Amino acid sequence: MYIGVDLGGTKIKIGMVDEEGQIVSSGLIDTDPSHDDKVIMKDMTVEIERLIKQEGMQLQDIKSIGIGVPGLVDYQKGSIIYCTNLSWYNVEAVNYLKEHFKIPVYIENDATVAAYAESLFGSTKEAKDSVFLTIGTGIGGGIIINKQIIRGAHGAGSEIGHTVIGENFYDCNCGRNGCFETLASATAMIKYALHKMNTNAEVSSLQRAYIEKGQLEAKDIFDHAAMGDALSIETVDRTAKYLAIGIANIYNILDPEIIAIGGGVSKAGDSFFDLVRSKVKKMTLVDSDNIKYGEIVRAELGNDAGIIGAAFLSKQA
Repeated sequence: MYIGVDLGGTKIKIGMVDEEGQIVSSGLIDTDPSHDDKVIMKDMTVEIERLIKQEGMQLQDIKSIGIGVPGLVDYQKGSIIYCTNLSWYNVEAVNYLKEHFKIPVYIENDATVAAYAESLFGSTKEAKDSVFLTIGTGIGGGIIINKQIIRGAHGAGSEIGHTVIGENFYDCNCGRNGCFETLASATAMIKYALHKMNTNAEVSSLQRAYIEKGQLEAKDIFDHAAMGDALSIETVDRTAKYLAIGIANIYNILDPEIIAIGGGVSKAGDSFFDLVRSKVKKMTLVDSDNIKYGEIVRAELGNDAGIIGAAFLSKQA
């Protein structure tokens, strides 16, 4: 058995995973960013011990522990360089767990472990070369070449969400303008729609729904676009345009066999995926009727991908 840990800004998901990639037992604990990192790591160890005991196992039955982190990690040193959601900087997470459990422990970026999970057991398992994009609040990415995780020379590779693909009316949290995630994420959709509401005199059905609910979600925009709302259609088309630019760049640089999309935006209907595919076809370097680029598909593992991918990091050591 393996243990996979999906470290989030508000929750930590922990799972015991078998050799076939099935989660046989799982737990969920709260993370409080105001707590010291050692307190949260201690909570993590307690929950791991609970799962092992619950399954009637001993520590020697666990081959390794893997952690997926929403931030930049040094996988060789086993440290979290920064995790902004928790305000963690230079945290020796691997050493803490190694000293406690006395078994191998590994760490990696959360989008990368999700990409690895999809490569092992999900939507990209038949491909040697694949890219995974998780599109929600931001855009995370993972690159798998020849079934191996690509990290880059400094462990900072596959930060696809921070590739600059255009100009925008607001800056990214990283301080730059035009990052992929500020133009094609769920957050980007919402910010654009609200921006247009503030500048347009005409009131749309989306705006009326927003006033009634007091909040706006990407799903609202997709739903109103399907009902013919002009602002929603414009927002969806803009999102598809920039998503296609980002994907076309990936194809032109890496030429993967397949690109899988996860996260909230992946739940959009087939019409959105068809729109993105049609725009990508017009942006790739060569005529894709002559050279067939890889397919763009939905990821399959959903919220389990983080646990499963982290659990199998030992196979990438």
